[in-house]
Amino acid sequence: MKTMAQGSSGNNRDAKGKIPGRMWPDWYKSLAAFRKSDTRKATWQLINTLVPYVCLWYLMIRSIRLGYSYALTLILALAAGAFLVRIFILFHDCVHGSFFRRQGANTFFGYVLGVLVFTSFEDWRFAHLRHHVSYANLDARGFGDIWTMTLTEYENSPKKKRLQYRLYRNPIVMLGLGAMFTFFLANRLPTREVKRKQRLSVLFTNLLIVAMIVIADRIMGWRTYLLIQLPVFWLAGAAGIWLFYVQHQFPGGYWARKGEWEPLRAALEGSSFYKLPDVLRWFSSNIGYHHVHHLNPRIPNYRLKKCYDSVPALQTKMPLTILQSLSCIRLNLWDENRQEMVAFPANA
Repeated sequence: MKTMAQGSSGNNRDAKGKIPGRMWPDWYKSLAAFRKSDTRKATWQLINTLVPYVCLWYLMIRSIRLGYSYALTLILALAAGAFLVRIFILFHDCVHGSFFRRQGANTFFGYVLGVLVFTSFEDWRFAHLRHHVSYANLDARGFGDIWTMTLTEYENSPKKKRLQYRLYRNPIVMLGLGAMFTFFLANRLPTREVKRKQRLSVLFTNLLIVAMIVIADRIMGWRTYLLIQLPVFWLAGAAGIWLFYVQHQFPGGYWARKGEWEPLRAALEGSSFYKLPDVLRWFSSNIGYHHVHHLNPRIPNYRLKKCYDSVPALQTKMPLTILQSLSCIRLNLWDENRQEMVAFPANA
């Protein structure tokens, strides 16, 4: 993995030991060729995602109204949840301005898709873009990332804070309750430090969500709506949080203090290559190529795989398989001495 960052600023420091700006390897320039957005591909992705999603909602409504077993509704909800994950990735591309060529289209569909995933476009854009410029920087944590403490911080924290952190990182809490809390409650409030534009975006999105719920109540009734929306959101949210978790919390990894932080290493070593089966890769819109995404966030999801296949340097990244990713759940702390993610200490 270290060889991937050769040509970066790893050992190139000035007389004061500082990293002299961003220094990228020669192959990095080749990524620019994959930044071009394709309106036809983006439109087709909207069609092959939203149409099946709406159809699944129709089938779930009919299954409840016709009195079929709720188990059938839950099976359909599982499929709808997979499509909702894909909807969020398309929303994510709109946030980066990479989905459509025209930024007006990215903003419009960002708001539309944002309502479906209960997330404000401008507010989430603020937090997520902040995540991209600060991820793996130990001195800039707290925006769009999983709460991560260093081993030393954890050991020196009072018992109450250690307990809070353990609860936060508990799989049942993080995956089981995290999605419902994040999308139904936390996303209803603006991110800290945002400006008026982001606050208005949250308010506007909340009003659109209320309007959507009122319309749904008129069409299918609130009970049917909740019987469908809650499991769909829980399944999609749990899958989405898991994807985001393993993208940055995996064996090895990369974190550094502000003076040592290097964007190239943060992208290549601090972001995983989650190698998924084709069907899951489709539903997750290639977001498993996360190291590629962090190297150049303007590459749309439908070009990430082609970029990976075309640039040999990207292929030296060790993949993380589904089976291997299961062990990531026990990695909870960053050990600054060992430079890797570790489990909770047995005695603390």
